[in-house]
Amino acid sequence: MSFLPIRVLVVEEHPFKQLVATQVFKDSGCEWVMGVADVAAALAVLERTGPVDIVLCPLKEHGVQGLTNLEVLSRTRRVKSIILCSARSQDLHEAIERLIGLLGSSLLGYVDTPVRAGAIAALLTRYLETTVAAGHPVSRQVRYGHASKAYLERAITQHELKAFFQPKFNLMTGEASSFEVLARWEHPQYGVLCPADFLAQARRFGLMDKLLFAQLEQALAFLKAAREQGHELSLALNLEAGQLAHESLLPRLCEALERYAIPASRLSFEITESGLLEISPGVLDTLIRLRMMGVGLAIDDFGIGYSSLERLCQLPFTEIKLDARFARDLKTSTRNRAAISSTLALGEALGMAVVVEGVEYESQRQRLLKLGCKLGQGYLCARPMGAVRALAWLEMKSASRSTR
Repeated sequence: MSFLPIRVLVVEEHPFKQLVATQVFKDSGCEWVMGVADVAAALAVLERTGPVDIVLCPLKEHGVQGLTNLEVLSRTRRVKSIILCSARSQDLHEAIERLIGLLGSSLLGYVDTPVRAGAIAALLTRYLETTVAAGHPVSRQVRYGHASKAYLERAITQHELKAFFQPKFNLMTGEASSFEVLARWEHPQYGVLCPADFLAQARRFGLMDKLLFAQLEQALAFLKAAREQGHELSLALNLEAGQLAHESLLPRLCEALERYAIPASRLSFEITESGLLEISPGVLDTLIRLRMMGVGLAIDDFGIGYSSLERLCQLPFTEIKLDARFARDLKTSTRNRAAISSTLALGEALGMAVVVEGVEYESQRQRLLKLGCKLGQGYLCARPMGAVRALAWLEMKSASRSTR
């Protein structure tokens, strides 16, 4: 039995169902599993033992108490993900997922009762793939604490925070000519940590610019090495809207591009939609200058904010990245399919590329192609990779094409 660094709390009033559910999680190798009969007991456990990775709880078929329980658990900020036992309609499930996200947790998925091992195994795999860095699973809430400003700043300076690369790919051919740059902390004690483990601290300590330019240096070195191997690539870096107002951004960007002899057109910045609620003249000026340099601009996590259409019309974006939640449940969710189709039509009308995030399965790729999608990003193509591995991956793909 493999060990999974996951803490699970099962909330189930029926003793037999609670026993079955807790045993399934234990048999799956979860590090810590506890069962309780109700939300009051769950709150007491969270207070006594600390945060958990997953809570499994029922959404009762009658009444609204089940929804109230979800709200109470989510508001504690001590529950990372929730699995629901529910047979409600798909549209209601989608609304509940949105509510849970707004309250500070995330919905991992739905299962029937009694809980079956196969269903739980699939959801645990999803949790590990979307929450924990590949190859070095770490339960952030259990093992990793908070770094001081000096410690985190030193980690950036000493290149412990690495640029990882995940391809955006052609859904029809599988070809990849662009990568997103993602930060990973190769922590000497805890292994590879995801942005959720350190990004909020970097933001609070005022280290986002330092992290950005450290990532930029690694990204440009990767582009140069790829070019020397015969691969002409583009890279996308994540940028917070607030950083666009910093006067040092453009001069430092131009200096780095010149030093590596990389055209500005090989870079783009992905800016989350939620950070664009307030646009100052300085931010807009920077966006315009970046576009005039040839840098691409993508609106990231599109569709989960509140002013998407307004921002698309006002700001000089070249790409829309549709949030991964729209790629889920394509077989059953007419709303998700409609959202994707509408975004594709919008992108075509505005002359913007559309990239669908969260493409993990072949069935998703097939359905996205039927909807007219051309570009995707997700584990179906490749997980985020360090620079050396990404270069090797490119060589492997190139060799595979040459032998066809």
